Amino acid sequence: MTLGEKIKEARRQCGLTQEQLAEKMTLSRSAIAKWESNLGLPDVENLKTLAQLLNVNIDYLLDDGEALEQHVIREPYDLSQCGSGGKKKKKDRLIKEKFPGAKIHILIGNQKLTKSEKIIDNLLGFLADAPFGIPEFINHAKNLDKAFYLVDQDGKQFFVTVTDEFIETRQLRERFTEKKFEIGNWQFVKAYEMK
Repeated sequence: MTLGEKIKEARRQCGLTQEQLAEKMTLSRSAIAKWESNLGLPDVENLKTLAQLLNVNIDYLLDDGEALEQHVIREPYDLSQCGSGGKKKKKDRLIKEKFPGAKIHILIGNQKLTKSEKIIDNLLGFLADAPFGIPEFINHAKNLDKAFYLVDQDGKQFFVTVTDEFIETRQLRERFTEKKFEIGNWQFVKAYEMK
């Protein structure tokens, strides 16, 4: 059974529609539909929320009875032990050390706004005559400590998030070859390849 099938089954057992689950998670219904049809993957925070809302554990959602192809490893680290320079430079150095010889793309990530956030964003932008609204700014501000990377190594592809406290590595089932792609409720653009 795929991750999408498990989400769909657990949602139905809880008596929720896609719209109701999306509302509880403050996401769009299309995000839930993508997950259930295996066209997108929830990020770690959304997996935790899904497991809690659907009364299942994360292992159940991720374990397909075979070796996990898509799993998440979270490792704490000490940023102060990563040499000199700013936080971004230290995170880049950490990724190079963790994946020696790999092809590493630096990603620019933007969290997608929910329907209600889009409405508020447009309304505030219109009223304040601003190029952006408050929800977009808040999403950007709350994710300032995150750096995102797409790593190709030994025929496998990994999506890596580095915060100020941990590295989160996710081996991907499907390869992302396009410049732009989505994972969960995030949109990413490959900015450049690290040298």
